[in-house]
Amino acid sequence: MSALAHRRFLKMHGAGNAIVVLDLRGSTVTVRPEEARAIAQDPGSAFDQLMVLHDPVSPGTDAFLRIYNTDGSESGACGNGTRCVAYAMLDDPAMARPAEGGRLTLETEAGVLGVRRVSERAFTVDMGRPRLAWDEIPLSEPFPDTRRIELQIGPIDDPILHSPGAVNMGNPHAVFFVEQDPDSFDLARIGPMLENHPLFPERANISVAQVTGRETIKLRVWERGAGLTLACGTAACATVVAASRLKMIGRQAQVALPGGELFIEWRADDHVLMTGPVALVAEGTLAPELFDSAA
Repeated sequence: MSALAHRRFLKMHGAGNAIVVLDLRGSTVTVRPEEARAIAQDPGSAFDQLMVLHDPVSPGTDAFLRIYNTDGSESGACGNGTRCVAYAMLDDPAMARPAEGGRLTLETEAGVLGVRRVSERAFTVDMGRPRLAWDEIPLSEPFPDTRRIELQIGPIDDPILHSPGAVNMGNPHAVFFVEQDPDSFDLARIGPMLENHPLFPERANISVAQVTGRETIKLRVWERGAGLTLACGTAACATVVAASRLKMIGRQAQVALPGGELFIEWRADDHVLMTGPVALVAEGTLAPELFDSAA
């Protein structure tokens, strides 16, 4: 039997991003990719990202997070999921631990993230500094300027999308800026092709963004390892950074995604702050039979 059988979880969402929070602190249990896929396939625990809490690794942190996509691959960061984890660690009767002033410090493979509560169901996450060099994103070939890279889809003389900005916000992102409504693009068809393009050795999140004002952006995202999503926090951060680098906006914007809105600020100290809501959908336990095919 899987060590995950009968484990309690929270099903949540952050601006529409479907999140499952699983607390494995106090144990040596880890989640295998096939187990993550099994959890994602059950309607009661389906997720865009699975946020797994482990005991702290670095001194001064409150927990170490491992983050899984629906295909079982791991993600370096998930801003919407991090807000959900903060809510669980502060408010859930089974997961909560004492924390001073509604602040937490959470560690992921991509680095350490500071989180603070701004209201009962909203949190701000310090997503750290964007990585902008071609080999940090990473890209498979050198680009001295990643504000616009040479990539397009469609006819060479009339491409559907072209010249995205490339940013790493814990995950690689390619952001295509368009003049028309992002909903007019068939991202379900285009997204998989671009996610797996040879230019992205670690695959990439693909975003289509329309700057609608000096501080407003409309965004749709094909998420690496998860597909079309109602929201993606790291994509919203990457989009604001990419738009600011092109002087399309200042250093902050309200980003409207299909599932809700996020406020992103790229501070003068180079850190990107993301503020947004969380919602608790349900709680449950993982049925043993979920993992029959993952044995």
